[in-house]
Amino acid sequence: MTQQPLPHEQRHHEPHHEPETVRIGEHDVPVVTATTVVVGTGSAGYCAAARLVQFGHDDVVMVADKIHAGASRNAGSDKQTYYKLTLSGGDGDSVREMAETLFSGGAMDGDNALAEAALSARGFLHLVDLGVPFPQNRFGEFIGYKTDHDPRRRATSVGPYTSRSMVERLEAKVQRDGTRVFDECRVVDVVTTTDADGTRRVAGLLVLRTDVPHDGAASPWLLFRCSNLVYATGGPAGMYATRVFPNGQWGASGAAYRAGVHGKNLTEWQFGLASTKPRWNVSGTYMQVVPRFVSTDQDGGDEREFLTEAIPDYGRLMSLVFLKGYQWPFDIRKARDGSSLVDLLVYRETVLRGRRVFLDFRRNPVREDFDPSALSPEAYAYLEQAGVLFGTPIERLRRMNEPAYQFYLDKNPYVDLEKDMLEVDVCAQHNNGGLVVDAWWQSNVTGFFPVGEAGGAHGVYRPGGAALNSGQVGATRAAQFIAARRDEKPLPEAEFAEVAAPVLDAAVGLTAAATGRAASGVADNTGDLLRDVQVLMSAKAGPVRSAASIQEALVQVHDWLTRYDDLVSADGTSRRSVNRTFLVRDILTSAYVYLSAMADYVAHGGRSRGSVLYSDAAGELPRAGHGPDAEAELDLPDVFRFALDGGVLDDVVQETAWVAPGSAPADAGDGAGWAPVVARDVDDPAGTPVFRWRPRRPIPADDDFFENVWREFREHGNVR
Repeated sequence: MTQQPLPHEQRHHEPHHEPETVRIGEHDVPVVTATTVVVGTGSAGYCAAARLVQFGHDDVVMVADKIHAGASRNAGSDKQTYYKLTLSGGDGDSVREMAETLFSGGAMDGDNALAEAALSARGFLHLVDLGVPFPQNRFGEFIGYKTDHDPRRRATSVGPYTSRSMVERLEAKVQRDGTRVFDECRVVDVVTTTDADGTRRVAGLLVLRTDVPHDGAASPWLLFRCSNLVYATGGPAGMYATRVFPNGQWGASGAAYRAGVHGKNLTEWQFGLASTKPRWNVSGTYMQVVPRFVSTDQDGGDEREFLTEAIPDYGRLMSLVFLKGYQWPFDIRKARDGSSLVDLLVYRETVLRGRRVFLDFRRNPVREDFDPSALSPEAYAYLEQAGVLFGTPIERLRRMNEPAYQFYLDKNPYVDLEKDMLEVDVCAQHNNGGLVVDAWWQSNVTGFFPVGEAGGAHGVYRPGGAALNSGQVGATRAAQFIAARRDEKPLPEAEFAEVAAPVLDAAVGLTAAATGRAASGVADNTGDLLRDVQVLMSAKAGPVRSAASIQEALVQVHDWLTRYDDLVSADGTSRRSVNRTFLVRDILTSAYVYLSAMADYVAHGGRSRGSVLYSDAAGELPRAGHGPDAEAELDLPDVFRFALDGGVLDDVVQETAWVAPGSAPADAGDGAGWAPVVARDVDDPAGTPVFRWRPRRPIPADDDFFENVWREFREHGNVR
């Protein structure tokens, strides 16, 4: 095979980052050598690359599936929030208080909470200096507002696309730095090596070049020989069919688990109402103008307002819809008699009844004329101040937030809310859990740093916008540590070839088997497998789960993964199909690990918390919440019976490891106490997820005596 140029990469780079053809086992493969590889080109990935160069570590390259895809660049809401320390006014605030706010979300490690609070101003002002237009008053104060789970006014925004603005400004900085970016690369596997003491460390990364045909003219494989991986691949969004994550945001967590990286709080997802065509959170003004909720059959017929079945009182119905504006995420604590009842009623229509749900901004709910006097005092006062106690939802929307209306006119597919209804569902929006991180965002595998949504830094609950801050802080902390403590050269070429050969051989073998199967007449099934696992996860392991539904999905996913090498069939003439061979394996691996974590959570006594209802036959149904029968249970399906967790697991963290076939749970490393939730044969082709529960790390005690801190800072920069 010949080595072709990489046409879709950015061309600012150092000469030593040119791929060189190396013999790896039986294959000649291009290899790029760099001390650090940043995987992912979202706001966290670009921040890490920019910070590394800033800190003097410029032997770095970046890798992307698709530079212009991903959640950071394409996701948002009517007012996408960034959470940071208060930087205006006379309100009291402190690093410690912000850390305690984050920590109070439950199951969050205190050192991560403290770091996110301590570096929030630094990360925020870095973005400001790069040109992100966060609003400030004429004296330079960055004015904030209160968001969910926020006792202060720490939130700020630049509008619907806060994260996109961040990405664009960070990307421009990385381009000015001359950091090379390799685009159109599917993560296949992480290459690791194991020290004599059992410590596993990063040795490299194998990717599939999705821009190279599989015709034998050039190698479709690309290897990176490195000492560090900053893993900014986003959450495993591809697991769910019903999701607000943009097309092109898949995640690559499965490769990390296969490499021995542990997981943390994997059960904790955030779900909420979002439009599905196009995908967008319908929070904020979209709810505050009180649109009409209707459902139809699959063909668009039999239209009816369904909220009135459970919320017959006109004023209460409108007030609960209004509250969804700033109580947007589904919160099980608000499902008993609060605004999250709306999410459950939408879920009943779409999942349990098989219908479609729409927001209708053309007409008022229930009655033709809008009667604001029926609203709760809170909703009435807000809409009165906004000057919209009149008209139809679309008239109120355009008066309050014209860009929110214009947004859908500019999307694909185009939706004119003046004329068309907007299809919505309860969608997966963010994974609060993820890959395990320490105080420097390094995982249990030396040299592997998960940042952004890939890293499991959050707890059960988090303030709105905390994820954007966490991504910047984690990327900065990882870059600091790498520059100060991990500036070591990669493995020598011969040693690298030895550890990379079995990884490459396995990938080549899987490709040959999958394409050979298709060539023999077996239909390409990569698209079907992808769709089937996503639909299964949304139906059985979404915002409403039960021990039975989790087990049902786990049995199916385990079956697919066990047979995967003999099951998958990919058209060898289609780069997309070969790409999907590894994408589907990654998603199946993630789904297998996540479903097992859910089963372990239930087995550990876990109950409903966060953004998930765990069905409990001994639990209670949501209440009427209004009038003389306020405490009466609503006539809802028993699947909505639940019991609140009550915070009993807030001080512990569930950790997860995937044990490869042929290994025992003890081989998960990093101490003892690992056990499977489902016993598997040691040679099970799907591997064995194992779990342990540990106390969460507390918020570190104050160390504020200046002379001591200064002395240690002079010695080692306090990077330790």
